[in-house]
Parts: sequence; structure tokens; C-alpha cells
Amino acid sequence: MRAALAFLRNTWRGLTAMRTALTLLFLLALGALPGALLPQRSLNARKVTEYIAENGWWGRFLDRLQFYDVYASYWFSAVYVLLFVSLVGCLLPRSWEYVRQMRAKPVLTPRNLARMPHHASAELPLTPDAAVERARERLRGWRLVAREEASGARTISAERGFLRETGNLVFHFSLLGLLVAFALGKMFGYEGQVIVQANGGQFCNSGVFNYDTFRPGLRVDGTDLNQFCVKVDGFHATYLPNGQAETFLADIGFQSGADLESGEWRPYPLEVNHPLRTAGDRVYLLGHGYTPLFTVTFPNGEQRVGATQWRPVNELTLASEGATKFDPPGVPDAEQRRRGQLAITGLLAPTATFRGELLDSAFPEARDPAVAVDVYRGDLGTDSGRGQSIFSIDQKMVTDGKLAKVARQNLRKGESLTLDDGTVIRFDGVRDWVSIQVSHDPTQTWVLAFSVLVVLGLAVSLTVKRRRVWVRATPQDDGRTVVEVGGLARTDQAGYGEEFTALSRDLLKKES
Repeated sequence: MRAALAFLRNTWRGLTAMRTALTLLFLLALGALPGALLPQRSLNARKVTEYIAENGWWGRFLDRLQFYDVYASYWFSAVYVLLFVSLVGCLLPRSWEYVRQMRAKPVLTPRNLARMPHHASAELPLTPDAAVERARERLRGWRLVAREEASGARTISAERGFLRETGNLVFHFSLLGLLVAFALGKMFGYEGQVIVQANGGQFCNSGVFNYDTFRPGLRVDGTDLNQFCVKVDGFHATYLPNGQAETFLADIGFQSGADLESGEWRPYPLEVNHPLRTAGDRVYLLGHGYTPLFTVTFPNGEQRVGATQWRPVNELTLASEGATKFDPPGVPDAEQRRRGQLAITGLLAPTATFRGELLDSAFPEARDPAVAVDVYRGDLGTDSGRGQSIFSIDQKMVTDGKLAKVARQNLRKGESLTLDDGTVIRFDGVRDWVSIQVSHDPTQTWVLAFSVLVVLGLAVSLTVKRRRVWVRATPQDDGRTVVEVGGLARTDQAGYGEEFTALSRDLLKKES
């Protein structure tokens, strides 16, 4: 039993040592590197899948180690919790010791000041009281106490630099506060992404079903989101000659608070890294792409317009893939309607270039849009009750023979193709869409405050020097006084020698 208690006591002491806390902090920073260097499932599951496929066994090995879910992994959480416990365990006794030292008087003057690292003495034509008064005046601002020894000598013990430990504690408590703030942010925050058409398309933060993807905090169920609406009126982009995006700007309007009752839209230029802040949330502009516009004229003369966003597969040229799906009009019978569904799939090129019949995109701006489409007819499986991506068709329906390809053709803007049943499909150009992200973090103000305190505390602890000075004034028989000055630096920082030299020179000067 005693051995077990000793083991637990030593383990606790090791865990709560400051060097352990610093080691865990380093491990936490090291563990966060994969989250910055590798794609994360919570941000882009498709890129994670592509990365694993490209890297084979190595990609699968990293997946087993949870390197694509770093911040939700068991090992990262373990380091996080251990760091929290270590900081609490080492800061509480350290704080008590700090309070005890602040209340304590400076230590007694050593018997032999000549043994101090810094020492100076002189015989002055002063009384001990005058020498002590001179020392008091010179050491104004120091914590000091005057004493009288049994031999009749007068002494002063002075200390300075307690602000160093104050800064040290502020740094570590602020670091602890950051850990708590981050944890609370993960519990009560949420983050979601949604694609909005840039022709007046609207999004309201009224429920999780309005998002394309939504990541709630542990204590968020999505029923009490902050209420606001966003309308995207237009989008503008500029590109460098090599096709790299230079600026993205979305012209949006937003409503929050009383605007939701009045219906007033307030304009805001939404740019990358310049979020809209409203209703306690932040709205970011993440990216942009194109929506191909198709007009389908069915054999009975009725027309349907399709405007479904396609996703970029080439980030540089914005070549995009997707699927625009249609139900046939005027068919009341469900089985017959399913057999007549259409899907237009393929590749969209904002600036078309052809290598023979093969379409590709030469530039991300929509200068000469074109599509290479495959048209499928049959049962799309949208009535099966299973979820289906808007960017693709269900290949199982093709394999089962319920969905068949009926046409393939390249189309420029304004061109059309005719199916075997007389259905006409016309490509009418493209429209911009934007991807926006809504982030809610109730602790962001605390994170900022603690971050500032971390920097300030670290700066103080690195610049302030802890040091002590003792002065002894011993009366002599001839009426003169021997004044000794001793100094001790409580840190290894350089610079106290110069300060002590100046201080002793002032205390030991001959003139009264």
C-alpha cells in the first residue's frame, strides 16, 4: 500500500512539474502540425479520400492514427487534458508561494556581505542614521525593511523584481485560460458551410438543414442558432495572368435583429479574410465556382430550366463537374415519371479549349464557357429514400440498367442537342456561386484577451530581473561609518552588474 501511494505521489509530482507542462505544451504544438499539413475530414472529406487513394498504405496508416481528424483524436485530447491538469497542479502551489513571498519581509542582511556576488564598501563621514536615510532615498520603489543589529549597526534589506514572477504567473494562467476557452468554444460553437447562387440567392441561419455541411459543438443541437439572413447579389473576381486568383469580392446584403422584422437589407462587401460579423456570428467567403444553365424543352413543348452548382475539380482553371437533374412535366404516374427522368452530367470549362474533341479549361474566368455533357435518362433513384449527392448520379442505377446514357456532346453557350425522343437541351451559359462559412464561437473575445495576456506576461517575465540589495552601516570610534553594500541577482540574466555598480556608487559617494 505504501509503495502504491509513493508511486502515485511521485507521478503527481512529475506531472505537475513546470518542465512537464512545457513538454506537454511542445507536444501539443507538435501534434497540431498534422492538422495544418494534412487535409482534415471535418473541413474537406473529399480531399481526405483523394489523399488516401494517392498515398496507398501510407495514407491508410495515417488514417488509422487519426491524422485526418487531429483535433478530435484520442492522442491529441489526451495531451490536451494532461496539459490542463499539469498547469493547474503546478500553478496552485506556485500561486500560494507567490502570495506568501509577497507578504513576507525581505530576508535579513547576511553576516558577511563580502561573500555576495556583488560587493562594495567605503568609510564615509556620515552617521549610521544618515547612511541609512541615504539608502532609503536611493532605494525608493524597492521593497525594503530597516533593522538594527545587536552591535549597533544599522541595516537595510531591499528586494525588487517581484513583477517577474507576476508576469510568469500571468503567462501560465493565461495559457490555462486559453485551453479552457478553446474547450468551451468547441462545446458551444458551431460551424457550417453553404453554397449560395450569386444572383440574389439567399441563406438564413435558421436551422441546420439550410447548410450543406454543419459541424455543431458538443452542446449545440442546432435548434437555437443566431438569427440572420444573407443575400448574395453578385460576385467579382480578378486573376493573375497565370490564372491564380488575386481578389474575390461578393456583394451581399444581410439582415439581423430588427432588420428581420423590417425587411431591410444592409449591404456589405464580403472578401476573403474580411468576414461579416453579425448576430454574434462571423460569415466568411470561402470560394467560388460556376453553375451551368440548361433549358430543357420536352416533347410536349414544356420547358424546364436547370441551375445546379457544379464543383471545381481543378482549383487553378475551375474546370468543374456535376449533375443537373430534371423530372419530366405533366406525368402523374410515379413509375412513368421515374422512367423519364433526365440527368445532364459532364465537364464545365469557364474558358474552353479543345484538344480534338476533348474539352478542357484554359483559364478560371468565364470568358468562353462550354460543357462536355453526358445525358442520362431513366430512374435517377431520387425517390428511393436514400440520400444522393447533387454533384453526381447514382452509378448503381446505371449498373442495374435503370438509367442509360442517351447522348454525349460538346456545347458552347447557346448551342443545343436533340435526344431521340425530341427533347432539346440548350446550354445557356454560366452563373457564379459562392461558398460561405458561418462560424459561431462565444469564447473568441476571451481567446483574444488571454492571447494578449500571454504575450504581456511572457514579455514581463523575460525583461524584469529579480534582485536583492543589502546595506550595512557600522559606526566607528572616530565618528565615521563603514558602509557595505551587497547584491544578489535571483536570475541568470545579465545587466545587474551595471545596475549594482551605479547603485553602490550613489550609496558610497564621499560628499554628504
